[in-house]
Amino acid sequence: MPMTVGCFALNQPFATLDPQLANIAALGFHWADVTDNTDGACLGNEFGFTAVASLDANPWDLKRRFEAHGLGISSYCAHANLLDPTAPWRYGTAQIIKAVRAAAAIGVKHVITTEGDPKTAFGHGLTDAEAIFCIREKLHEPLRLAEDSGVKLLLEPHGKYTDCTAHLEAILDACDSPALGINLDTGNLWLGGGEPLEFIARFATKIEHVHWKDMPADMAEQRGTLFGCGMAVIPLGTGVVGIEPIFRALQGIGFEGHTTLEIAGDDAVIASREYLVALGAVA
Repeated sequence: MPMTVGCFALNQPFATLDPQLANIAALGFHWADVTDNTDGACLGNEFGFTAVASLDANPWDLKRRFEAHGLGISSYCAHANLLDPTAPWRYGTAQIIKAVRAAAAIGVKHVITTEGDPKTAFGHGLTDAEAIFCIREKLHEPLRLAEDSGVKLLLEPHGKYTDCTAHLEAILDACDSPALGINLDTGNLWLGGGEPLEFIARFATKIEHVHWKDMPADMAEQRGTLFGCGMAVIPLGTGVVGIEPIFRALQGIGFEGHTTLEIAGDDAVIASREYLVALGAVA
């Protein structure tokens, strides 16, 4: 499978999922991810101002919605809070399990998660060893289910521990699961202080999906202090992350499969796709 370029399925503000998918298809894409999702029902869906997909809905209905726009599903996003205490109002283990089940049902290979930033005194007070154990504990059952279901759970750089190669390696070792891989987010990793080329070299056999972002030069002062951002606002190749060397490094390790543009604005999205296609990706 070649390196494909898909689109983040949140590009139209205050719109439900179908307008998001229609816009992605109109831009000429063939792949998109299941982005925002939650348990149960969502008022915003009922009244037409959000694109949340329900993890409790029939996943085949969601697949048909994508297919109606000529789109395939590249991954399920299940970005979680793995450092704060478990609670019904926190996206965590239960939601990741539902995402794995949904993905497996409709043949989606990857569910992408991360640890996120803690919001509580408990989370902020964890030692590194406690934090890694906390992540391991919250991912234990999702990983068992993923392995049995033929799905890979991918950790994305999007926090203090996943942005650090040493900490991420410790998490991978602690979880010790063949169902655990990595989603490389180029912008998040750079913003968190990581070195993408070092990251690729170190985790070559674990990287199975890519989120593309470039960062403007004026964000360099914040590097190492911010852990993750939802979307980039500039086209690929116009910032300071070094997208072409990253692309070539991925080619060098034999990476093939889905990649997703996490970029705001149709013009920036189109320019970014053209940039990657010029390097050798397939739209």
